[in-house]
Amino acid sequence: MTPKTILLKHCFLGLICLIFAATIQAQDTPSFTVAFGSCNRTDLTNNLWDDIYKAQPNLFIWGGDNVYADTDNMEKLAAFYKTLTEQPGYAKIASEIPVIGTWDDHDYGMNDGGVYFKAKAASQEVFLDFMGVAKDSPRRKQAGIYWAHHYKTADLYVKVLVLDTRYFRSDLTPDHETSKRNKPNPYGQGTVLGNAQWEWLENELQDGEPDVTLLVSSVQFLSNEHGFECWGNFPHEVDKLEQMLVSSVSQNVIILSGDRHISEISKKEIPGLSYPLIDFTSSGLTHAYTKFKGEPNPYRASKVVAKESFGLLQFYAKERKLVLEMVTDGGLKADTFEMHF
Repeated sequence: MTPKTILLKHCFLGLICLIFAATIQAQDTPSFTVAFGSCNRTDLTNNLWDDIYKAQPNLFIWGGDNVYADTDNMEKLAAFYKTLTEQPGYAKIASEIPVIGTWDDHDYGMNDGGVYFKAKAASQEVFLDFMGVAKDSPRRKQAGIYWAHHYKTADLYVKVLVLDTRYFRSDLTPDHETSKRNKPNPYGQGTVLGNAQWEWLENELQDGEPDVTLLVSSVQFLSNEHGFECWGNFPHEVDKLEQMLVSSVSQNVIILSGDRHISEISKKEIPGLSYPLIDFTSSGLTHAYTKFKGEPNPYRASKVVAKESFGLLQFYAKERKLVLEMVTDGGLKADTFEMHF
């Protein structure tokens, strides 16, 4: 074999290796990536902003308790948001990555607050200011912060429905008989979303175009035995949403939740629903339930992460695969869950 032949052979093999490596890299690159998190105190250091940024998400979603204000004084509430927006780590994300989201009780303004919070309309305006919503947006004219967002690539369509589980939510029923904080309301009593939002949600779920629809709920939907805030405190509302999903046109609906200061993934097979319903809980960004020693959750499908973490959803359009990750400080993957859509 001549030197020239040897050189050509090596060049050919090198080219094959480059093509193979590029193919593998393309397969490993998500078509779309979503990061989300909740429970963020501005008086504590957030060590996850750099990890969220390094993940290079196409979208960041706030899951609620974005600040801890607990106030009906709107100047104070706005000051909390201002402190957040001035934090370098978050400012970098917000300047380069689209940010959407919902609120929970502490940024709503009242711990465990719901429909009777007197400053809710004013709080909505401050929240929408924080989210950069235009002053002339139709979202400014409705009661509640719920909204639909659409994200399309060449081969993927992800729809995000941001729910408001505060503005219309009826009172909870305290549990005076056990050590739990709340117990389920009598069946049929109260609401989570309110009539107008339920009608909006039903209409949005009659959309068969999205590959995946994300429902952003500040509180957990599936885990319902811990006694804290959750959809399970309104069992008829749980049944209503499940049946709405069964009868809807939308496929592959996934719930994103926060609130609990733990992260976990829950999964439920619902009769009549062609896919398993996933509730991906990610909480919290700055503080976690580090003394967690266990609680019942019949739908748990992952580890429970009781340290600061954020959620990551990586969509692989060609493989029709979605990878859910709970990520802790340093970009460490605490647990991973895969599904197809």
